[in-house]
Amino acid sequence: MIGTIANTIAIIVGSTVGSIVKRGLGERYQEVLFAAMGLAAVGIGINAVVTGMADSIYPVLFIASLAIGGVIGTGLDLAGRFDRFVSKRAKQEAGDPAGLAQGLSTAIMLFCFGALSILGPVNSALYGDETYLFTNAMLDLVTSMVLASSFGIGIALAAAVLFCWQGAIYLLANQLAPLLTADLMAEITIVGGFLVLASGLGILKVKEIPVMNLLPAIFVPPVWFGIVSLIMNVGLIG
Repeated sequence: MIGTIANTIAIIVGSTVGSIVKRGLGERYQEVLFAAMGLAAVGIGINAVVTGMADSIYPVLFIASLAIGGVIGTGLDLAGRFDRFVSKRAKQEAGDPAGLAQGLSTAIMLFCFGALSILGPVNSALYGDETYLFTNAMLDLVTSMVLASSFGIGIALAAAVLFCWQGAIYLLANQLAPLLTADLMAEITIVGGFLVLASGLGILKVKEIPVMNLLPAIFVPPVWFGIVSLIMNVGLIG
């Protein structure tokens, strides 16, 4: 878990530094950073989608994932629950609830659903290899600084989400390792890319999308691959 702890600390440190920088910036500069973060999220999302689609063996799985995930998330009102939680936090900091919600949802997507953040805990648990997680920590350090300089110290809350996410993968590494094939990671990359892209569009005020309601979509590809594997094991398909 050393890599996960380092990754968590990196986000907290980056968020702290970014929030300090934010206080010294005028409104014009904050607006520029806000726009830059939105553009970066859009670019990262598009790149993930394009990269994943090149390796996808189920070209329409991401559509089903987003649709099913959106229905489940809306039924559970994940976006509403998330916004209410963030609003309480923002009031404590005298910040902007809507802005912090956008920034924090973007941070969670960027920090948790990349290949390094998923494969890293597996490599750490099975082989004692922290390379992926240390690399991810450096990337998240910079990203959290930029996010916090736009949205404030509340971005540090993403560190707790990342710790729980990577910690769960670490504990389940023996069960998850055989399932994390290149094909599955390609599908997760596509869905994750769309979630980051949606976050970026929201930040840029192009289209307000309840990204947290789409979050269950990230779990649809693993379920699908599990079903296909089960069917193949019982010999129903070749």
